[in-house]
Amino acid sequence: MTEAAIDWAAAARAELARKTMPRGALGRLEGAAVALAVAQRTLAPRLSRVRALVFAADHGVAHDGVSAYPREVTRQMMATLAGGRAAAGVLARATGIELEVIDVGVDADRHWDGVVDARVARGTANLRHGPAMDASQCSAALAAGAAAAARASTHDAIVLGEIGIGNSTAAAALLAALSGRPAAECTGAGSGVEGPALARKVALVAEAVARVGVGRTARELLAELGGFEIAAMTGAALFAAARGQTVLVDGFIAGVAALCAVRIDPPCRERLVFTHRSAEHGHRVVLAELAAEPLLEADLRLGEGTGAMLAVPLLRAAAAVLRDMASFDDAGVSDRR
Repeated sequence: MTEAAIDWAAAARAELARKTMPRGALGRLEGAAVALAVAQRTLAPRLSRVRALVFAADHGVAHDGVSAYPREVTRQMMATLAGGRAAAGVLARATGIELEVIDVGVDADRHWDGVVDARVARGTANLRHGPAMDASQCSAALAAGAAAAARASTHDAIVLGEIGIGNSTAAAALLAALSGRPAAECTGAGSGVEGPALARKVALVAEAVARVGVGRTARELLAELGGFEIAAMTGAALFAAARGQTVLVDGFIAGVAALCAVRIDPPCRERLVFTHRSAEHGHRVVLAELAAEPLLEADLRLGEGTGAMLAVPLLRAAAAVLRDMASFDDAGVSDRR
């Protein structure tokens, strides 16, 4: 039997059933072990080297007041990320993960030391009134993501992360168009909007989806409604999955990029490992569309790849359980009757 023909999920579940513990005793950790076995096509998965790819970009729709923060916060956060003082840098160091920050569309007059310059433009156009990006810009953002994944080609896994004021609106619109779900099911607080501001955000998402209409491909929808960082994460996922690399998906916005990647190339789904369930409203829709059961539920909604970074130590433990834990036969321990 060829490696591709093996049912790795069934094989991993059978291997876990032989371990010296009651069946299901490690809960979601066992599901994570199965997901890693599927992603890496082995019963001895490893996450020794992991690189987080954090893509940053601005959004034209941010001018419509869809965020609790002004648009200039994206470039301000870039300086913090470049200095290693943002949450992504702190958690990367705490969890032993390499971090690469990529500017794919920040509206700024400068570039930052330690940040990869792959800027497509200084932010997207306003998706409410027309396409967020043209076809060539979408292609460039996809290619920037693929190039970042290529730079991490010797790693066991990559983490998908992002920053960008307005990107939860772009992700919600893209999700609604990809899933056919109502805007209200796909749109959440993002950076913290609530009450009338949230109602306006939902209405804007519905307006954008109606503008696009039906019958578009996933790539066309990505250009119409996405962001440069969402397209870059999509490109990174597609490239890494095609070469057999594990992709650790963060929260809502990274999840929408992963959904877009799966709609473009369905076989890439098996290389994706979903790390946590975000507090962001639409993330439930993303996970349902991808039939994904994430490892953590900790009410996170920061982005920057932080939820995936926090999951890495547990994922490493899950891999070790599947790879190294003794079976009943190995240990000479009696199995249950």
